[in-house]
Amino acid sequence: MNFLLNEAIELLERTPRTLESLLSGLSDRWLHCNEGEGTWNVIEVVEHLIEGEKHNWVPRLDMILREGEDKPFPPFDRFSHLHSESRSTIEQSLQAFKQIRFQNLDFVKERIQPELHLELAGTHPEFGPVKVRELLSTWVVHDLTHMTQIVRVMAKSYSSDVGPWKAYLGILKHT
Repeated sequence: MNFLLNEAIELLERTPRTLESLLSGLSDRWLHCNEGEGTWNVIEVVEHLIEGEKHNWVPRLDMILREGEDKPFPPFDRFSHLHSESRSTIEQSLQAFKQIRFQNLDFVKERIQPELHLELAGTHPEFGPVKVRELLSTWVVHDLTHMTQIVRVMAKSYSSDVGPWKAYLGILKHT
């Protein structure tokens, strides 16, 4: 088992600042590029991260602490951010993400004691029993997945412009 709560928190704390540094102030072309029909642009990824903060990670942690495996988590709509058009600027979205992320991390720091809680389980509507450790690990990998997605989408917007160097740019090899 590789999971350590303090290391997970280290990464989860950095995600909002990393995204803010990368995305704040960029032109609309960077923020609206995607990988084709049915894929997300940068803004949609950030909105998805906000929805996860509101309805996924900490609500499910809290439910495990209160209910255990007795009551399944409500389903999380991973696509809910696509159902309405955002009117927020990227800066507003990044600020909202940072604010809710730090509130959620305060909850984790206050309520999760590794020696007592990491092996507690709740019931996922699709997977069945899941442990606190698994949920927290998934939260970290989810952040890394979407940061990778953002960078990949942005890189691919220049895919046809890099010429022969494409052969050396691993991020473009699966286009």
